[in-house]
Amino acid sequence: MTVGIGVGLFAYAPLVAQLPTQKFEPVGFSQVTVTDGFWKPVMEKVATATLPVCVLQTEVKTPRIRNFEKAARHQGELHEGIFYDDSDVYKALEAIAYSLKNYPDAALEKKADTWIDKIAAAQLPDGYINTWYTLKGLDQRWTDMSMHEDYNGGHLIEAAVAYYHATGKRKLLDVAIKFADYFASVFGPGKRDWVTGHQELELALVKLYKTTQNKTYLTLAHWLLEERGHKLAKGYTWTEWKDTAYAQDVVPVRQQKEITGHAVRAMYLYTGAADVAALTGDEGYMDAMNHVWEDVVYRNLYLTGGIGSSGSNEGFSKDYDLPNEQAYCETCASVGMVFWNQRMNTLTGDSKFVDVLERSLYNAARDGLSLSGDRFFYGNPLASSGKQERREWFGTACCPANIARLVASLGDYVYGQSDNGMWVNLFIGNTTTLSIGKQTVSVALETNYPWEGKVKMTVQPASKAKFAAHIRIPGWVQGQAVPGDLYVFDDRTPAGFTLTVNGMPASYKYEKGYAVIEREWKRGDVVELNLPMEVKQVKARPEVKQNTDRVALQRGPLVYCVEGADNKGKAWNIILPAKTTFTTTFQKDLLGGVETIQFQAPTIQLASDGQSVTTEIKTVMAIPYYAWCNRGQNQMQVWLPQKINDIKIND
Repeated sequence: MTVGIGVGLFAYAPLVAQLPTQKFEPVGFSQVTVTDGFWKPVMEKVATATLPVCVLQTEVKTPRIRNFEKAARHQGELHEGIFYDDSDVYKALEAIAYSLKNYPDAALEKKADTWIDKIAAAQLPDGYINTWYTLKGLDQRWTDMSMHEDYNGGHLIEAAVAYYHATGKRKLLDVAIKFADYFASVFGPGKRDWVTGHQELELALVKLYKTTQNKTYLTLAHWLLEERGHKLAKGYTWTEWKDTAYAQDVVPVRQQKEITGHAVRAMYLYTGAADVAALTGDEGYMDAMNHVWEDVVYRNLYLTGGIGSSGSNEGFSKDYDLPNEQAYCETCASVGMVFWNQRMNTLTGDSKFVDVLERSLYNAARDGLSLSGDRFFYGNPLASSGKQERREWFGTACCPANIARLVASLGDYVYGQSDNGMWVNLFIGNTTTLSIGKQTVSVALETNYPWEGKVKMTVQPASKAKFAAHIRIPGWVQGQAVPGDLYVFDDRTPAGFTLTVNGMPASYKYEKGYAVIEREWKRGDVVELNLPMEVKQVKARPEVKQNTDRVALQRGPLVYCVEGADNKGKAWNIILPAKTTFTTTFQKDLLGGVETIQFQAPTIQLASDGQSVTTEIKTVMAIPYYAWCNRGQNQMQVWLPQKINDIKIND
C-alpha cells in the first residue's frame, strides 16, 4: 500500500497560506425569490411534476430506498439495482431541499425526513455508508476505485448541506459529517492513497467546509485533486478504465491542458478544482482551469452549450468532432457546465464564463426536462430523423434529479456580491437582498427575457451607498456568438444596446464583459438595460466537418431548431439560403408560450416518378431548441443546409 506523502509515487504538498482570489461571492438561491415569466413556471413544474416522479421512482418503482432499509436491518439481504443508485436518492433530496425553499410543502418535507431517517439508520458506526458494499460485503469496500463509493458520498454531502440550509435540520448533515470524518481517517496525507473514480467528492467537501468551517474538508478536497495523474489508480473493473484519460487521470490536475474522457466526471473535477483555487489562491489550478476551459469552448463545445460528443465513453473524442444526430450531449454534462462556469466566473470576474453558462442553461440543460416536467432526455442531439423520444425514467437515472436540482436552485446563478459591488449575471426576474460591505441592498429585477431584451432593475439600499453595479453585457450583443471562434455570426457587427439610470444614459466603464456603473446609490434608483433580440445566423469553423455549408439560428441566448411538427412532418428537406429575411412571433399557446421564427425557404420534394426532385418555396417555422420533442417523435434539425447536396429527401 502506498501512502500519500513522502513514501508514495509523489509527495503531497499541503495547503500553504495564500490569499483567496475569488472576485466575488455568488448569492445563494435561498436569498433570491424568482418571479420570472420564463423560469418560474419551470420551477413550479419541478416542484409539482418532476419531484413526484423522482419520489415515485426512488421509493416505489425501483429499490433505491429499499436498499437503505435492508442495510439498516443487517439481515444478510441482497442488494438490488446498480452500485451507484444511492447517489440518485441523495440528488433527489438535494432537489427537494431547494424546492422546499421555493415552494414549501409539508408532505414533501415529511417524505424527505422519512428518507433521511432511513439513510441515518443505514450508516455504520464508523461513519461508512454505501448500501452496495454494506449488503454485498464490507470486506470489499475501498478496493475498487471505479465503484462510486466516493461519488455516492459526495452527493450525500451536497444533499446534506442543501437540506440544512433550506430547512435548518441537521440530521442528514450529521450523517454527512460523520462520513467525511470517517473518510478522512482512512485517506489523506500519510494514509491510504485514493483516486476518485467518478469525481464529485472534491467539490462536495468544499461545500462542507464552507458550511462547517472545518478546514479538514478543504485540505482533503485539495489532497484528492493532487492524487490524480500519478498512476495511483487501481482496482478498476471496467474496460474503459484501462485508459485513465477516461477519468482525467493521465497527468496531474495542475498540468492538464486538454479536456479528455467522461464529460460529467470532467465537469465535477474542474468544478472542484476551481473551488479549491478560489479559496486557496492556487495559481497552478487557476492556470490549468483556464487552459482546459479554452480547450472545451474553443474546440469541443456544441452550439447549444452541450459537451461530450461520444456515446462510447460518454464524453470527448477529438477536437472539432461534433456530430449532430449522433451527439451524446448528456444532460448531466450540461448541468456540470453550469456548475463549472459559475465557479470560473466568481474566480476571475470575467463574464465570458457566464456567456457559456447561459448558453448551457437555456439550451442543452433546459432541453433535458420536458415542458410537462415528467419526461426526460439523457442525451440531447442536435438533429433527429424522428427516432428520439423523451423517457419517463432511466436505468441509470442521474439526469432527472440532476436537472431538477439545477432548476430548483436557479437563484444561485443570478447575482454576485462583494464588499464593494454587485454583479448581475443572468436576466431572470426576481427579488433579493444583497450584502455589499456593511450595507444591505434590496434589488428587484423585472424582465420578459429571453423573449424580450428589456431589463429593469430597481435598487433599494438601506441608506445612500457608493458601490459598483456590474451589469453583464452578453457576448452575443457584442457580435460574438461564443468566446473564441468555434462559432461565429454571419453578421458580427455589435448590436446597439442602451443602459440608463433613472432614465438618463448611464455613465459606465466596460470591464471583462460588464458595464460597471459606480456611483452613490439611493432608494428607488432604476437601471434599465435594453438588449436587441435579433435573429442571427451562425456558422461553425471549417474543422467542424458535420456543419460544412450549414447554418444555425440564434435569437438572444436561445438556439433554434426546425421541427417536423411545425413543418408538415419534415425538417430534413429545408434549405436556408444566405440573406434570408426572418420574422418573429410570440405564440402564447404553443409549447408553453414561445417566440417563433418564420422565414421563406426552398423545400425539396421527391416527384411522383420517384426519381426527380422538385423545389417549392414554403414558409418554415423554427422553435427554441429546448422545446423540441414535446409533441411526440418527429424530425428536427439545428444546423440547416445551404446547398441541395446535403438534403435527405426520403426522410
